[in-house]
Amino acid sequence: MAAPFDIVVAGGGIAGLSAALAAARLGRRTLVLAGDVLGGNLLSIETVEGYPGYAEGVPGYDLVPAAQAMAAEAGAEFEMLPVLGLSGEFPDFRLATAEGERTARTVIVATGASPKKLGVPGEERLAGKGVSHCASCDGPMLRGATVAVVGGGDSAMQEALTLAKYVARVVLLCRAPALAGQATYRSRIKEEPKIEVRFGAEVAEIEGETAVSGVRLASGGRLDAAAVFTYIGLQPNTAFLPKDLLDSAGHIAATTPGFFAAGLARAGSPGRAIAAAGEGAAAATAAHEYLRRNFRGAFE
Repeated sequence: MAAPFDIVVAGGGIAGLSAALAAARLGRRTLVLAGDVLGGNLLSIETVEGYPGYAEGVPGYDLVPAAQAMAAEAGAEFEMLPVLGLSGEFPDFRLATAEGERTARTVIVATGASPKKLGVPGEERLAGKGVSHCASCDGPMLRGATVAVVGGGDSAMQEALTLAKYVARVVLLCRAPALAGQATYRSRIKEEPKIEVRFGAEVAEIEGETAVSGVRLASGGRLDAAAVFTYIGLQPNTAFLPKDLLDSAGHIAATTPGFFAAGLARAGSPGRAIAAAGEGAAAATAAHEYLRRNFRGAFE
């Protein structure tokens, strides 16, 4: 049986990649179980702003491969496998995958989060037929159209601004009485003539036969729209973890010896790319120090 990895990182988003880079540079034998798709939510973000070194922002689909290449160059290994379960304890953690178990002395969980669903009629049926979570993917195919964006936080505002580059009109449906998130996005939303914000607007149904044709609102009104982009929050990807590590929302709220968390899966994470990268690097440093103090012979 192969020797355990010093550190196994669960998750291939910017938090996981940053953890892998830091761990490998510290000389730790590191494996990344990256899931089905490397990059996580950043792959759908056209411009990641506020990331040091990129004054004009950087596309998520450029940032992710660069981070992965750096981690691999430093010595991290990668497998495109999601983690299905976690058991054991330090220094014998066992991570279940579809291709058998991987063993680790320490574990960093950075599995991120997935967009929450509205839970309204039409959403599931029209997924991929106008219901989307990726403005940069689908915006270019909607030139001249009116589209709806549901939400009022950073993601909703950022994607509304991306869509405004392509479509004729963006209607931002915000259930709250005011937009949340960063002031810079709120200011840009206000200044963008293609974006209309409707406060107190709650979606009751997404309409359409073979493709989205509009949105019916809980107030009784209706909006004609060729697509609906939903950004009402994120659900942490932590179903594979023991329940005693999670809070009521599914975020990692507790740790156990040798177990660390970073990024959107962690309770209290700010939810920004630069914060996730920093958390990943900090988790790797903490795992390295934990091994150095508690596992004789694991590192010289």
